[in-house]
Amino acid sequence: MLPVIPMTTLYIVLLVLIILAAAIRILREYQRGVVFTLGRFTGVKGPGLIILIPGIQQMVRVDLRTIVLDVPTQDVISHDNVSVHVNAVVYFRVIDPEKAIIQVENFYDATSQLAQTTLRSVLGGHELDEMLAERERLNSDIQEILDKQTDTWGIKISNVEIKHIDLDESMVRAIAKQAEAERERRAKVINSKGELEASKNLLEAADVLGQNPLGIQLRYLQTLSDISSDKTNTVVFPFPTDFNKFMKGMGKNDD
Repeated sequence: MLPVIPMTTLYIVLLVLIILAAAIRILREYQRGVVFTLGRFTGVKGPGLIILIPGIQQMVRVDLRTIVLDVPTQDVISHDNVSVHVNAVVYFRVIDPEKAIIQVENFYDATSQLAQTTLRSVLGGHELDEMLAERERLNSDIQEILDKQTDTWGIKISNVEIKHIDLDESMVRAIAKQAEAERERRAKVINSKGELEASKNLLEAADVLGQNPLGIQLRYLQTLSDISSDKTNTVVFPFPTDFNKFMKGMGKNDD
């Protein structure tokens, strides 16, 4: 027959198992444990096997991996009084578990709220064109401000990215009109530059032809020849008043 185990022994074994379960903690490689003894901070432990004194010591787990924080859409009024809807994403991680637990009540919520207010503050100081064209610089500015303010919490802001900048439909149409006007302006500038260069070339050609009257008359005859080659039925051209002088000059040259 099997020996009968007294109930007192069973109770003792069960109590020991409960104490061991309450005393043993296992932390993964990316986790750390902030330990408090009778309410006072006594150290950061982990990873691996951690043994605590039940009822006297408590431990708070902290994840050291990079956390992706999705910043909710914020209503921002730009420096030039344009209302836009902006959302972003923030990448951060805990580098000092002691500060992250002791210096702030909930470091995740605190970082989220700080990111929202910083996003509105930074973007509100810039015009709409800067938001659309200089997004990288704005990302860097927001990251720098957040990293400086969360340093006391033991948190490192590794990256900030503005995801979307949404405009009202009326503003989209206004921007489209502005872009079209800008394209027309550039086309006119290019056209005017071309006309300016052409006029300079014509002026230089006139100066060359003006050095010899016969050259002007020859150019005139060439123009008449070009007109006559056209497939029109009627050609109207002016007759120069000094054409007789030109013909006399040509006759003298033949002599």
